[in-house]
Amino acid sequence: MDVLLVQADGVDLYSTLLKSETSRGVLRFYHPSRLEFGVLIRTASLASSLSIISEIRWYIRRYVEVVLFRLTDETYCSFELAKQVYERDTKLAAPWEYRLLYGILDGRLVQSVKMDPGRDRESYGEAFEGMDDVLEVWCSESEHAGL
Repeated sequence: MDVLLVQADGVDLYSTLLKSETSRGVLRFYHPSRLEFGVLIRTASLASSLSIISEIRWYIRRYVEVVLFRLTDETYCSFELAKQVYERDTKLAAPWEYRLLYGILDGRLVQSVKMDPGRDRESYGEAFEGMDDVLEVWCSESEHAGL
């Protein structure tokens, strides 16, 4: 399960992580990839993904807008939901009721919208017209209610 770190506005997260000896040491075996809007870290499992996040949490608090975990090529889950899955409090199954759409424009997270049950991401096309990337994010019930 890969980790996607969406950088905060005005941050070049990839350069920031590689400039620091501490984060460079943590990430040396993972070969992070630069994205226009953040960094993708390829990992073998949910446990290793959560471990990496724990080890670089200082950088995440300062330089990251949102942490996501890739479920499929087009679907991600939130950090809170990933922890619930890891702790066996939740079992993922499609279709997932609590979903969000994140719109990325010019390397920044600019929009987030709750998805209604039964609607697919294409039905929100007008709201995300012109975005560089649109990410479907499965989230916990409390995250969905809080947006």
